Amino acid sequence: MLIYGVALLSACLLIGMAVGETIGLAIGVEANVGGVGIAMLLLVLASNSDKFRTLTEGKAGAGISFWSAMYIPIVIAMAARQNVAAASEGGMLALTAGVAAVAISFALVPILSRIGNKAKRSVE
Repeated sequence: MLIYGVALLSACLLIGMAVGETIGLAIGVEANVGGVGIAMLLLVLASNSDKFRTLTEGKAGAGISFWSAMYIPIVIAMAARQNVAAASEGGMLALTAGVAAVAISFALVPILSRIGNKAKRSVE
């Protein structure tokens, strides 16, 4: 029953894109402003909503859970690709800032992992 997950994902994406286009027009930008992010938030809210509780149980729930889990990494990959393309056209400063942000993020993973493990141990 993955079809219910695809249907919910499609509805959220269409609504999110329409809202993103509307925001873009409202602020005078000829672009979709945050439509994919809005769609992601709608998907998370809809898949955890009580109104969709009957849809999110059983095999249909497995489909919705699958697409909810797949959507976030796909959006992140799409955004990362756009950011790299924009940075390469933006010059050396944009590339340096992007590489620095990624390096700092990678460096913080072990630190945050240790903090999370300490908090987990203190609860147990």
